[in-house]
Amino acid sequence: MIVYTPPKAANRIPLIDLDGSFDDSEARRRVAWNIHKACRETGFFYVTGHGVPQASMDAQIAQTRRFFAQDDAAKRAVAVERSPCRRGYEGVGKQMLDAGSPGDLKESFMLARDLADDHPLVRAGVSMQGPNQWPAALPGFRDQMLAYQAEMTRLGRHLMGCLALSVDLDPGWFDDGLADPQCGIRLLRYPPQPAETDFNRLGAGAHSDWGSITILLQDEMAGLEVRNADGDWILATPIAGSFVINLGQMMERFTAGLYRANLHRVRNNSANRPRHSVATFFELEPTYTMARAPTCPADDAFAPTHALTIGAHLEQMARASYGG
Repeated sequence: MIVYTPPKAANRIPLIDLDGSFDDSEARRRVAWNIHKACRETGFFYVTGHGVPQASMDAQIAQTRRFFAQDDAAKRAVAVERSPCRRGYEGVGKQMLDAGSPGDLKESFMLARDLADDHPLVRAGVSMQGPNQWPAALPGFRDQMLAYQAEMTRLGRHLMGCLALSVDLDPGWFDDGLADPQCGIRLLRYPPQPAETDFNRLGAGAHSDWGSITILLQDEMAGLEVRNADGDWILATPIAGSFVINLGQMMERFTAGLYRANLHRVRNNSANRPRHSVATFFELEPTYTMARAPTCPADDAFAPTHALTIGAHLEQMARASYGG
């Protein structure tokens, strides 16, 4: 258990402007260097200039609020227990991200690539691959989710190229794992945190993300807290028009620990307002094997003991997070 202590108020998470990096190699190199510095310091950074229309970001938050405003019966109709690939609605307390702490004080809705039963990955039995569940009574919801997913796929591919460049590799280093990438999207609602909450119960307990990169869209409510390289907890205060980017355990493995998948947590400190956010877990293809970058020095602490694919690692972590 990681016992909750208040974060420092200072905000030291860097902001990186991606403008120009999509079509100019020099601008992309500058962005890559800024990403390198951010990944060595906090493992988190904001991005602007990403090309995602503000209207799309606003609509995504609006549809997130709309989903959670439904009654319990409507949400339970698409419960994750009804899905063979962990898609759908999860109620409060279903996940425990910090082992030993109470279940997380959040509810969520998960979607990813909408794969039919005859898709090769589904036929091959690759874990967590399959169809989404969609709420029946929310016209326009599915269209918005899929449009936003397309934007996140575009941005995720670009960020993976910048990350490769940030460790002196060609921007196309990951291309053989990006033809059909995974792009899981989790809508999140954190209810107000009552004063009588169980000891060390948070909206999301302290944890590091499992995969490659996370692209987070926040509403105007603060709550995300990040542990920096000095071990201090700092607030990721929402910045209008930005996303928060953080690295997962696969990028830590890729860089042999040069970059860290840093701990973070969520606490809604409002007594009367819920907090909403949308986390996109952008991953390489599930059959992609993540190995150490040849430009990063080997570290025995991160030496793989076997060939580990993205899909296998995510399955292991999901089982641990949900108690097997």
